[in-house]
Amino acid sequence: MANTEHSAAVAAFSERFGELFTTNLTLREQHAHTQTWLPNQPAEGVLFVTDKQMVVDAVKLCAQYHCPIIPFGTGTSLEGHINAPQGGICIDLSRMDQILHIHAEDLTAVVQPGVTREALNQALRHTGLFFPIDPGANASLGGMASTRASGTNAVRYGTMKDVVLSLEVVTAQGELIRTASRAKKTAAGYDLTRLFVGSEGTLGIITELSLKIFGRPEVIAGGVCAFPSVLAACNAVIMTIQAGIPVSRIELLDALQIQACNRYSKLTMVEQPTLFVEFHGSEASVTEQAEVFADIAAELGAAEFNWSSDQQELAQLWKARHNAFFAAQALRPGTRAYSSDACVPISRLAECVEATRQDLAASGMVATILGHVGDGNFHIILLVDLNNPAEVEQAEAVVARISQRAIAMEGTCTGEHGIGQGKQSYLQEELGAAVDLMRRIKQALDPLNLMNPGKIFS
Repeated sequence: MANTEHSAAVAAFSERFGELFTTNLTLREQHAHTQTWLPNQPAEGVLFVTDKQMVVDAVKLCAQYHCPIIPFGTGTSLEGHINAPQGGICIDLSRMDQILHIHAEDLTAVVQPGVTREALNQALRHTGLFFPIDPGANASLGGMASTRASGTNAVRYGTMKDVVLSLEVVTAQGELIRTASRAKKTAAGYDLTRLFVGSEGTLGIITELSLKIFGRPEVIAGGVCAFPSVLAACNAVIMTIQAGIPVSRIELLDALQIQACNRYSKLTMVEQPTLFVEFHGSEASVTEQAEVFADIAAELGAAEFNWSSDQQELAQLWKARHNAFFAAQALRPGTRAYSSDACVPISRLAECVEATRQDLAASGMVATILGHVGDGNFHIILLVDLNNPAEVEQAEAVVARISQRAIAMEGTCTGEHGIGQGKQSYLQEELGAAVDLMRRIKQALDPLNLMNPGKIFS
C-alpha cells in the first residue's frame, strides 16, 4: 500500500490544497468500495476538487510522486471501481456540480462531472426536455460516462455511449483535452469520446460532458403484468422487441423479487414473475403500443395487463423498481447483497435467464433475478453470508457460471456494471486478443499506471 513517495504526495497535497484534502480514515473508507462483498481498500487521502484546474494540478502532483489516482463520483458502482488497491489519492468530483449550458434548441446540455442525473432533469423541467439514462441510483454523470452506464430506459434511448457527444478530460500527464465538438456527428480523427466513455477512470479524469437531451413525451403510460413463469415473461419480451413495439422500458422481476418489493415498498403486486412496462409517445401511439403488448402477454398466459398514464402511480412503481436492491437485501438480514449482471442477444434472453433460474434453484441460495430485459440485460442479487466461506465460494461459482453462459451465447459478462476489480477473470475469455490491445492503449496513455490502477485488468 503506502510507500515513501506516497507519503511525500500526501504531504504535498496537504500543503497545496489545505482543508480540501483529508486523510480522515472514515472519509477515506467512505470513498472506497461499499456496495458488495469486495473488500474496502481506501486511498491514502481524499481531495475534494472544485474546478478543472484543481484536477490538473492534482494529477501533475500525483505524476511527480508516482502516486495512483482514483476518480470518485458518488460511489454507486458495483465492481470495486473506487477501491485503491495500490494506495494513492482519491479525487472526489462531486463538488464540480454546475450545469454549464442548456442548449434547448440543439437538444444538448453541457455539465460538470459531479452533476447527478436527477439534478440535470430537475434543471430541464421547465424546458420540456429530459435526460433519459437512468441506472437507478442517483449517480453522477461523470461516473456514468466512465462506467458506460445504462438502465431502465436503455431499450429506447440507448446507454451513455449513445448520448455523450464530447468530453473534456485531464490525461495522466495533467493535460486538459477535448475529445470532440458539440456537433451531433463528426468524422474528425479517432473517436476519443468513445475511448474514454467506459474506460472506468483508467485513462483520464472527466471534467466536462456535452450530452444529448430529449423532448419529453406527450404521454407516458405503463403498468405491470404478471406471468406464469420467468420463461413466459422473457418470451413476451422477445416477441415485443421483435415486433418493433417502441417500448421505453421493459423490466423483469422474478417472483421472489416481487415479494421483496411488496414488503419493502408496501405494495400489493401479485407475487409472480412480472414485467414492468412503460410507453412514450402521443396518446394514440401509446394506446396502440399498450394494446399490442397486452395481446402478446395474453398469448403467453399472462394476467390482464392494466396500464395507466397516472404519473403518481407510475412513479410509485418505478421507485419500487429502483429500490429493488435494498428490497432484496432485506430478505435475509445479516447478509450482504451481491449484484452481478450479464447481457445476451435478445433472441437468447429466455434461454439464458431460464438456465440461470434453474442454476439458482439448484444452488439453494437466496437470490433474485431482475433486469433491463428489453436489451437482453439481466441481473441477479445473491444474499451471501460473508462469514461462511463455503457460501462465498458457492456464490462466486454461480456468478462465474452466469458470466460464462452469457459469453457462450455471444453475449457479455457485464452489460452495464463494468469490469472493475470484480470481473477481470472473464474479460480475457470474452474478448481474447482485444484485451492485449487494451493494455497497450493503457500503457501508451498512462505509462506510469497512475489512473485507477488495478481496474479492468491487473
